[in-house]
Amino acid sequence: MTMNATLTCMDKRSLEYLAGRFREAETRTEILRVELAEAIRQAAADELPQKDICEATGYTRQQVRRIVLAAAEDEATPET
Repeated sequence: MTMNATLTCMDKRSLEYLAGRFREAETRTEILRVELAEAIRQAAADELPQKDICEATGYTRQQVRRIVLAAAEDEATPET
């Protein structure tokens, strides 16, 4: 695909390259998602107001609550 969003001839090698880039981006996204969740939990533990967490992340209050509560549930679950 070119800069103006028109398709160019797609061969197998080009498709494999783009698919690989997509998989790499998915991996980076998952790592960042985990890091952000940890940062949100730390901010909540440091008593940063939920309003500030929401403004900084763009998440809703409900999303922030779920992230923080998920950590509490993980800590309460005994490991086997």
